[in-house]
Amino acid sequence: MLHFTLALNDAFRDAFYKYKNDIALHFGDAQVTYEQLRLRSNRFAHALNDLQLPSNSRVALFMSNRLEFVYAQMGGYQAGVANIPLNDMLGENEIKYILKDCHAKVLIVEEQFFEKVQHIRSELPNLTTIVGISEHQVPEGFISWEEFQGSQSEEDLTLTIPQEDIAQSVYTGGTTGNPKGVLHSYQTTITILFAVILENEIAPEEKILLTSPLPHAAGISLQAGLLRGSEIYIEKKFSEELILNHVETNKVTYIMAVPTMIYRIIDFMEGKEYDISSIRTIVYGTAPIARERLKQALDIFGPVFIQTYGLTESPGVATKLSKKDHHIEGANLKHLTSCGRPTMFTRVKIVDEQGDELERGMEGEIIISSPANMVGYYNLPEMTAESLKDGWMHTGDIGYMDEENYVYVLDRKKDMIISGGMNVYSSEVENELQKHPGIRQVAVIGVPDPDWGEAVNAFIIPKDTSLTADQLKVWSKDKLSAYKRPKNYEIVGTLPLTPYGKIDKKKLREPYWDTVDRRI
Repeated sequence: MLHFTLALNDAFRDAFYKYKNDIALHFGDAQVTYEQLRLRSNRFAHALNDLQLPSNSRVALFMSNRLEFVYAQMGGYQAGVANIPLNDMLGENEIKYILKDCHAKVLIVEEQFFEKVQHIRSELPNLTTIVGISEHQVPEGFISWEEFQGSQSEEDLTLTIPQEDIAQSVYTGGTTGNPKGVLHSYQTTITILFAVILENEIAPEEKILLTSPLPHAAGISLQAGLLRGSEIYIEKKFSEELILNHVETNKVTYIMAVPTMIYRIIDFMEGKEYDISSIRTIVYGTAPIARERLKQALDIFGPVFIQTYGLTESPGVATKLSKKDHHIEGANLKHLTSCGRPTMFTRVKIVDEQGDELERGMEGEIIISSPANMVGYYNLPEMTAESLKDGWMHTGDIGYMDEENYVYVLDRKKDMIISGGMNVYSSEVENELQKHPGIRQVAVIGVPDPDWGEAVNAFIIPKDTSLTADQLKVWSKDKLSAYKRPKNYEIVGTLPLTPYGKIDKKKLREPYWDTVDRRI
């Protein structure tokens, strides 16, 4: 019987040959063809191979968005190592924890983070090679990027890599406790990328713009785009004006964003004119989007939106709200509050506390069965067993599924507020408050209360300084049930964000819960 497996390293190499004369990457003034990408990735792969690393060795990438990140990631796949992408917004203690936890053998780091690495290096006994990216001399004990890979062979490194080997260990954002290393094999990784290509409708002629950190979801879009032969524009950071200028000047067709980015683009465009006609697809996810803001976005961009739902443990596209679903008129208006329907790569169920499937419309935990599910958490067998049961990933998200298979995410379990014995879903309160014409952005948390156990607390970014807490209390009286109405409104100028662009509710909670023995 013929057994065929498409290996991840082979798939990228084949794509680089197929599109060799096309532009793969833009970064600043530099542009890189697919042929140049292949050759530079090969040099890095040979450099790793010369280190004679054991199977499944961890190679950490600690840098802001830049071309060397792509060369190192692609070269890592060719060398058969496990990439550890580190977000450049993580603090020194988080970096130390991750590098120590994953037993990284090699670290690729750019100059702005040299000092952090030097501070923690003595506490990382497994770290044997530190490659520094700098135009200047690297610190003692480091080897420069150019010295490490510059003179290596550009020939293809054709290794037979077991597809069950670990391709990447992606650490969660750490919104609760220490970050966890989520393991994805070479097989699950290529499955994720195929799912993204298909469900996110990435075409070969796509012009993709990435402005969020490549170690996170943007990196999945980058890899999927490279397999598809897309032309990819990489920026160091998000800027509303930068995105719109790219769209107008370079005719970008595909953007991925988190809701916060979409909100800011909408606000920035007020009173301005940009040619955005080239945009075919805007993919958003990672957090719920307020329904009133989504309506604004549809008015501006039209039906170009795809919402995807997934998580680090089951990334890619668990569910999809298609472009066709994104209409603000007609019978399907309620679907806009969902995250879409399960894709061809997944099965989704809603279950109770005992793991039994619930009837349609009943609220419970969302669980996912998919070939893209993680292998497990690194060195956390008990937590792996709790999350992966009989092939189903237990997401920790609360939601329900309707009769048409649309999945509605209500909240994270940890974001559910229990006030006076009643369950309050913070996203439900946020969506209602977002309808107030004077609110730009809102975040809702539970804070300790001697009478209610928890009280609903809302943080408000107003559109102007005239908005007051008293006005919001009056306005919300006929909009929210009494037990769901915030007991307190805090008018703020900004909301803290995690390194991945989500509102950092852990940071919002800290001042309220630090002196409390039990966190509800």
